[in-house]
Amino acid sequence: MPEAVIVDAVRTPIGKRNGSLAAVHAADLSAHVLTALVERTGVDPGTIDDVMWGCVTQVGDQSSNIARFAALAAGWPEHVPGVTINRACGSSQQAVDSAAHAVMAGQYDLVVAGGVETMTRVPLGSHRTTGQPYGPAVLARYDGFQFSQGVGAELISERWGLSRTRLDEFASESHAKAAAAIDSGIFDDHIVPIEVEGTKFTVDEGLRRGTSVETLAKLKPSFKEDGVIHAGNASQISDGAAALLITTPERARELGLKPIARYHSGAVSGADPIMMLTGPIPATEKVLRRSGLSIEDIGAFEVNEAFAPVPLAWLAETGADPERLNPLGGAIAVGHPLGGSGAILMTRLLARMRQRNLRYGLQTMCEGGGTANATIIELLP
Repeated sequence: MPEAVIVDAVRTPIGKRNGSLAAVHAADLSAHVLTALVERTGVDPGTIDDVMWGCVTQVGDQSSNIARFAALAAGWPEHVPGVTINRACGSSQQAVDSAAHAVMAGQYDLVVAGGVETMTRVPLGSHRTTGQPYGPAVLARYDGFQFSQGVGAELISERWGLSRTRLDEFASESHAKAAAAIDSGIFDDHIVPIEVEGTKFTVDEGLRRGTSVETLAKLKPSFKEDGVIHAGNASQISDGAAALLITTPERARELGLKPIARYHSGAVSGADPIMMLTGPIPATEKVLRRSGLSIEDIGAFEVNEAFAPVPLAWLAETGADPERLNPLGGAIAVGHPLGGSGAILMTRLLARMRQRNLRYGLQTMCEGGGTANATIIELLP
């Protein structure tokens, strides 16, 4: 079976809601990273087999197969196709998995995978304005429960005994880690600056330096009157895009490109759709079984910080080294542009692995409906 390798990965800075990227259409934001990817690698976009693009809320600006129009917005030849993938928050991680699978199956040999979400312009929940999401049979199966990720996060906190103080400690640490990572310049290699209305945007803008348990204690619970989940220990609503170039080692050599990492293993799993956000636990177990690796073999973990209890429950169940978990901060500190987050996390994971020369890295994301992706990559010399 052919191998799949990542030869480059780029992303925009993450914009906060109504922030620096608010004026940019999702197709144009996507085109920005597509253009940067081919400029950095020297690849002829006409040779790309497909653009596999994650996007969650596919209405308004993000409707009509945003992957296709992203490629056209980038000025790529009309024969280059695009497909838009929706696996909720894991959409662009699924795009990376699907691109790798297509390369390993021998059907593609040069693919762009990534995703976008402009949550300022296409607000969370926009898809629910008409019709009946989930359908009557599913609602009947779960006694009419109105699926809510925030409620799921509260349920996880209760089940794993996670106090508000513990959640706020984790959230504060996310900001501190992200600040240290930004100051160290570790993101500089893969962030593609973008100019908007005459201002050059280069840094994730959701970061709140000095965040502490004391400052977070002032925030009111969001989903339950006496609850523990609030805006400060949940991911930020954001705008952003990211893209990776995936190919075979042989094709990379032909193009004069040096692969960064090999796609080692991938898995997807489902879990309780009411608690919803525990999927990374069985997905991690599944991908480790498939890979033949143990949790101790993994040098860095990226577990998306949709809500603070998600990585903390994952940590408790897997027994992973907490020092290896989200070492550069996460979505609580810098944001979670839904359809772009999987690819953004992959750029972050690659940066950490290269910084510390770590052989294996694992990424996993909780997803609406109770599913989760888990992916293992291997750093190449």
